[in-house]
Amino acid sequence: MRWLSLLILGVSLSFGAVDINKANKTELMTLNGVGEAKANAILEYRKKHNCFSKVDEIKEVKGLGDKFLQKNRINMTVSSCKK
Repeated sequence: MRWLSLLILGVSLSFGAVDINKANKTELMTLNGVGEAKANAILEYRKKHNCFSKVDEIKEVKGLGDKFLQKNRINMTVSSCKK
């Protein structure tokens, strides 16, 4: 499983940032510090709020704060969404 995560991380970083409004659980898990539980929390937040309006909003997800954002800001993006 660890090798798969590293492979996905490498591919993800090669092709650009993770769109936190469209990424599935596996793609979210390529972010530094995101395991299955945090990926599920991101998906639940997105389901409840429809989408993220900006990358900084990820800090609203329980367990993801300033340090997480600093480590991952360059690797995340948000697509536009309709609320």
